[in-house]
Parts: sequence; C-alpha cells; structure tokens
Amino acid sequence: MPYNSIINRTDAEALIPEEVSREIIQEVPTSSSVMQLARKLPNMSRKQRKMPVLDALISAYFVNGDTGLKQTSEAAWTNKYVTAEEMAVIVPIPEAVLEDEDYDIWGEVKPRIVEAFGRAFDAAVVLGTNIPAAWVIDMGNHSGLLDGCTDASHVVDLSTQLAAGKDMFDVILGEGGLLSFVEEDGYEVNGHVASLTMKAKLRGVRAKVFNGVDSMVPAGEPIFVRSMQESGRYELDGTPILFPKNGAIPADSLLQVSGDWNQLVYSIRTDVTYKILTEAVIQDNTGTIIYNLAQQDMVALRAVMRLGVALPNPINAVNQDVATRFPFSALVP
Repeated sequence: MPYNSIINRTDAEALIPEEVSREIIQEVPTSSSVMQLARKLPNMSRKQRKMPVLDALISAYFVNGDTGLKQTSEAAWTNKYVTAEEMAVIVPIPEAVLEDEDYDIWGEVKPRIVEAFGRAFDAAVVLGTNIPAAWVIDMGNHSGLLDGCTDASHVVDLSTQLAAGKDMFDVILGEGGLLSFVEEDGYEVNGHVASLTMKAKLRGVRAKVFNGVDSMVPAGEPIFVRSMQESGRYELDGTPILFPKNGAIPADSLLQVSGDWNQLVYSIRTDVTYKILTEAVIQDNTGTIIYNLAQQDMVALRAVMRLGVALPNPINAVNQDVATRFPFSALVP
C-alpha cells in the first residue's frame, strides 16, 4: 500500500484553469454494484450487530390411527454477526497547488474518494481482495463470494463448457448451468454482477436456426438484445445484470457472479466523513514520517467510512447442509 502518494502540480494540471476552457468533464463516480443488489440493514449503532438465523427446521408428522401419539419438533437458531470495519484514505496536497486553483479541487476529489470506497468494497466482497478477517468470518469463513462459490462447487468454467460444445445460453441458463447451482440449493437468482467483457459475449448470443441442410446453427436473432436501434438493457432470466465500471472485477479473474442477493447483507456504522488536516504528520506502516503537513506547507483530506457485510446463509428445506449450501455461483474464464 502506498504511503507517499500526493497530488502534485502535475496531477492537478487538469484542474488548474487554462485560457481555452475551465470546464472539466468527468464520469459520474461509479457506485458499488454489490451495494445496489445486496440487502441493506439499518445503520449500526456499535461495531457489531447480532442476527439470529434459523439453524434447524420444524418437521410435521402424520398421526398413526385414532390413538397415535403426536410427535414433537423444534426449531433452532444460531447467531450471525455483521462487523463494522474501517475504510480510510488520506489525500495530501501542497498548499501552493491549492493557491493556483480557482476551481474547487476538493469538490473534484471527494467523489473520487467515494468511488474508491465502492471499488474497494466490491473487490473485497466479490473477490476477497484485502478483505478484513472479521468479514471472512461473517461471510461463513469465505474470503469473498468467489471463494464461497469455489467451496460449494458452484463455479462454471466458460472455456471448458464451450470446448464441450455448449453455447453461452446453456452455460448460463441451461440445466447444469450457472443459475442452476443456486436454484438447486433452494434459492432464487435475482441479480448478477459481471465484468464489462460479458456485454459483448451476451450481445453475441443468437437464436439457433436450421441451416437448410442437417443442423441448427446460431444465426438467428440476438437473444439478449431487443433492438439494434435502442441501447441494450441487459437482463438474464428477467433479473438485472450490472457491469461495474470501477475496475473491481477484472475479466481475467471472474466473468460473472449470480445469486440471491437478499442473502448478502451489509450495514453502515458511519457514512463517509471528511476532515481537513492542516497540522499532522503522515507515517508509513513502519512509523517513518512521510509528510509533515505544517512543516511542508501542505493540507490533507481524510475520508473515513465504517461498514460491515455478512452472508448468514440460513437453513432451508431444499438443502440443509451448510457445507454445500451457497446462494451464489460464479462464471470464470
């Protein structure tokens, strides 16, 4: 992790006004795709939130004859937790650079910090990148969704499936396909998060038509594109698919994760808060002072966010084995 990165005069060049134009065109910061699909719990008032989760199902029995004894049954619960962990970033900038600006540089930096938080959250939850140890426990001892899919044997290798003669439609929607793993464990798939490269793969899926000789070939109308004139609205089996543009899901690691996103919960303890630092020192992980803001005529923007995520994975009637029950599946290259 870098500790000596700053916004210098070169980095701020686009923000320093020039004679030709003062406008800056930026993309709208990409929000977290995971947060859009997962279920948000009420904000946390402390570091950890406890959630009782059903751990054993009630059973019903037929009574044998007029005088048969009625059997008893019981339900059981276990406690699951959401633990808030801190995400933070400090952006130092020399005061001399600020003095050159008649543009609100902090107004430009703040949205990018929020975007960085979204990228870090998505990467941690989906791929396990830099995931806190407490989140691993709260997600059922899985280092992200991909790790959980691997443990539950819910991973589909696209290249292997295509080599076996299957097409994209079968790989995703067919029997033994991506969505079937989730459904076989008693869940309904209600959303998908995919890398940007999946857009082209889905656009290329065409209906099969008879070639006039002896076989069916994929030469019909596109299946996932309603019209060549209107922008593509991507859905799989009637459920939304999101393509994050924050760089959290590289195509060489994961193409798509699908599942019942209601099972994944998150909670925020502290929303993004900002503080301007003017008289502080910034140290690296060894304790070495990298910047002395007062001595070096610098200021810094510190942004902090505390939030937690969990995958309670309660028992259901279809699959009562927690070792094999998982509400997500993954498509890998």
